[in-house]
Amino acid sequence: MENLIRSEREQRGWTQAALGEHLGVSRQTIVALEAGKYDPSLPLAFRIAGLFGKPIEAIFFPSRTHWS
Repeated sequence: MENLIRSEREQRGWTQAALGEHLGVSRQTIVALEAGKYDPSLPLAFRIAGLFGKPIEAIFFPSRTHWS
């Protein structure tokens, strides 16, 4: 799964640690999410989308390789 977490975070001027604090997860979790190495649980995905004020599908989407 791909996501726009990094760009949303950077638009707000937040560090990975700050985003982790807002979401109640570690900085390492944010690093893994942004790198696409970890897919969030559905509750975490909802928290992320809610924090950014966007629907989940505006933040998360299938990898382009799944569409080939």
